Amino acid sequence: MDNTEAAKQINLHGNLITASNDENLTNIFHRIRTSKSPAVINFGASWCRVCAEILPSFNQLSNKFPKLSFVYADIDECPETTQHIRYTPTFHFYRDGERVDAMYGAGQERLHDRLWLHS
Repeated sequence: MDNTEAAKQINLHGNLITASNDENLTNIFHRIRTSKSPAVINFGASWCRVCAEILPSFNQLSNKFPKLSFVYADIDECPETTQHIRYTPTFHFYRDGERVDAMYGAGQERLHDRLWLHS
């Protein structure tokens, strides 16, 4: 098990979803739009050192913000639906079915502050 897989297993509340392929991520986008519940998507890559460093924090924060849906999408596993992503990690924040914010790069405090703002 690599660091990415180990980090994904930290989630205790089950509000973290991992997109396994393009079809899965498309379905997740559809649920975000139709449910209109707040969500954050972490676009990363298994080869990205910064992504691997922030992923454990992302998972821990998913436990701290149970009203938000957390999604992890590896750009290599979802190449069609993530072709617009230019930097990893990239975080997209959704409210009422629409993307309302984006954060590029890592930083646990920055991420925490954005989650607090959007929860």
